[in-house]
Amino acid sequence: MKTKILSTLLVSSFFFFIACGESTDVVESGTYQGTIEEVEPSKDEIYVKTDDDKTLELYFTEETQLTRNGSTVDFSELEEGQKVEVEVEKNGQRLDPISVEIME
Repeated sequence: MKTKILSTLLVSSFFFFIACGESTDVVESGTYQGTIEEVEPSKDEIYVKTDDDKTLELYFTEETQLTRNGSTVDFSELEEGQKVEVEVEKNGQRLDPISVEIME
């Protein structure tokens, strides 16, 4: 009985750590500058490391505006290492990107 409970706990813990692979931060609504650490095209998602050392997980929506030099660009323009300025809205523990400006 104890072995079965222990096994269940270990398996549950394993899946929890896999699901929480990225350590991210939730910040207040506002505008932040930083560098793209990861781009997940299949999920329309990016991770941005801000200048004050926070990691933001941002899932793009239909309303997210992505621009470079004032012109709208496609998600495929995003690359790791790019400097960006992001405007986010905090909704509970989620950050919704309102706009992302590629700075370079």
